[in-house]
Amino acid sequence: MYQPTAFRETRREVIDDLLRAYPFAAVTVATADGLAVDHLPLMRCGDVLRGHVARGNALGRQGGARALTVFQGPQGYVSPTWYPSKHETGREVPTWNYAVVHVHGMLSTTDDPRWLRDFLATLTERHEAGEPVPWSIDDAPPDHTGKLLGAIVGIEIAIERVECKLKLSQNHPPANRRGVIDGLRRRARGGDAELAAWMARIEEERA
Repeated sequence: MYQPTAFRETRREVIDDLLRAYPFAAVTVATADGLAVDHLPLMRCGDVLRGHVARGNALGRQGGARALTVFQGPQGYVSPTWYPSKHETGREVPTWNYAVVHVHGMLSTTDDPRWLRDFLATLTERHEAGEPVPWSIDDAPPDHTGKLLGAIVGIEIAIERVECKLKLSQNHPPANRRGVIDGLRRRARGGDAELAAWMARIEEERA
């Protein structure tokens, strides 16, 4: 991934925050038939990513393959009219701001029912945390849970290299960065609020 110095992020806590906030990832592996891409929620557990797929999914048979996993964070179009410098010089053009993480590593698979149940319990607990009455895997009848566990395969990606790019106008002067944050909040379309929040966070950390 192309990473100008201004946009390169290496802090573990920032990267992990992005993975938690945007866990739905694209996992790419090279197969005999070419590149294959699957989309699924993943969870970082120490130095591995964990997830699961349906038993019929070919990804569950790719143990030993090298994988590139992409987590796409907030993103959005940036209008040059948001830059104060545009109104002073006219020398600005549109761009796109975004946050993305690439994780490189070796993929392995598991059928172990205990591994699957423990992982699903942890995954569900994380994503049900905001519900008034969180659902638990124990809420389902044991025979139903057992049947479903037999229909999935666990996957684990041993993390070898992580690349994080936060393209959040860091190459612009403070007034332009504030202009982009204000513009995103005013437009309030799609993920604009989340993108503005990430930009504001970076601004606070620069102060």
